[in-house]
Amino acid sequence: MNILVINGPNINMLGIRETDIYGKKTYKDLLNYIKNSVKEKKIKVRFFQSNHEGEIIDFLQKKYIKFDGIIINPGALTHYSYAIRDCLLAIQKPTIEVHLSDINHREDFRKKSVISDIVLETITGIGFKGYTDAINLLTKVIK
Repeated sequence: MNILVINGPNINMLGIRETDIYGKKTYKDLLNYIKNSVKEKKIKVRFFQSNHEGEIIDFLQKKYIKFDGIIINPGALTHYSYAIRDCLLAIQKPTIEVHLSDINHREDFRKKSVISDIVLETITGIGFKGYTDAINLLTKVIK
């Protein structure tokens, strides 16, 4: 099984940005956490992070055929990127939306996700574990 993990704007700043919300662990720590979680399983994970909406879309359009499922944390793009929404609809891969923080208990503008109604599930507020929960969900859906 091949899973693509997409992270949007500012996720690369983990450990620096708003540590009271996101903690002190870094983006590299996140990648290592995910890699270690699939080490014993027959799962390959590829990571892509960009602060640019178009780069995320271009990557998805070029690479989606190589993956069985997608985990996406669009960052701030969650709240307004209909372009990412349209891309996910076009490529038709099982997708799980993940957010490190609980977007439903933050500022009002963060409570709306423009992709939550087109993904299999949205996981919020459990930090790094959200990614491993998403992997486990995808393994149940993808056979």
